[in-house]
Amino acid sequence: MQEIYQQSLSMPISFEGVGLHSGQNSKIKILPGNEDQGIIFKRVDLKNNNLVKASYKNVSSAKLCTTLKNEYGVKISTVEHLLASLYIMRIDNAIIEVNTEEVPIMDGSAKSFLNILKKANIKEQSKKIKYLKILDTVELIDGSRKISIEPNNNFEVDFQLNYQNKIIGNQRNVINFQEDDLNKIIESRTFCLFEDIEKIKKFGLGKGGSLDNAVVVDKDKILNEGGLRNEKEFVNHKILDLAGDFLLSGYRVLGKIKCYQGGHELTNMFLRKLLKTTSAFSDLESKDTVFSKKNKTDQSIKIAVNA
Repeated sequence: MQEIYQQSLSMPISFEGVGLHSGQNSKIKILPGNEDQGIIFKRVDLKNNNLVKASYKNVSSAKLCTTLKNEYGVKISTVEHLLASLYIMRIDNAIIEVNTEEVPIMDGSAKSFLNILKKANIKEQSKKIKYLKILDTVELIDGSRKISIEPNNNFEVDFQLNYQNKIIGNQRNVINFQEDDLNKIIESRTFCLFEDIEKIKKFGLGKGGSLDNAVVVDKDKILNEGGLRNEKEFVNHKILDLAGDFLLSGYRVLGKIKCYQGGHELTNMFLRKLLKTTSAFSDLESKDTVFSKKNKTDQSIKIAVNA
């Protein structure tokens, strides 16, 4: 059974950590949000034009992380793990104050975020949740990468990786976010190949990366002490990323996603295809109202509120 009413925090919570790519110490304060507000980042190190809405439309880069940018060029990056944590905790509205341009990586998973959020009091609000219910299959193919969504009464993700590295390999997992135990998804860390570290640094990224916040694979071995947290940690982290990126849709999605070799970029491309016509969503406050819109391939994208 789907939850009906929106939720937010009843009081602020704070934490801090290093940014994975910037290497800067980042302080976060999550404040209660108003009904129907959604998730808004606020760059408190800036005085003007410092609000950045968590929306797929504001994704300016999806290289190694999800970066949001408002119309004034103000950015906030590496938002996906925190957004996934808010999704799992069922927090629909919040203002997230950040004193740098990047959300801290913490331990590379959602575990630290969830441990903090679980200590906060959650309050139910009077407005209903906005659900996006998929009634027809929509698919996007980009070279060897593929993602699709089909009807389902829950948010379910079927994700498959295909790496030449034999440690990562062809991992696959299927997770129903409403019915399955999410602990292994929550604890799964971001990862990279040791051979790619120098390439990442040449892009000016990965300045805060370490074995404390990422799994590093060097050919046939894992460099982290203690190895993996679970046997499917690589694909489980990709599922976590996807959940965070899907919250940028502005809805709680009811559908089954199938993703092959995906990542932040493919997810954002897919959301833009799925939700490309804003006029199709103008009256979503009406209960059980169904809208449909044809895309370029003449597939019917139908959306309904289920609250």
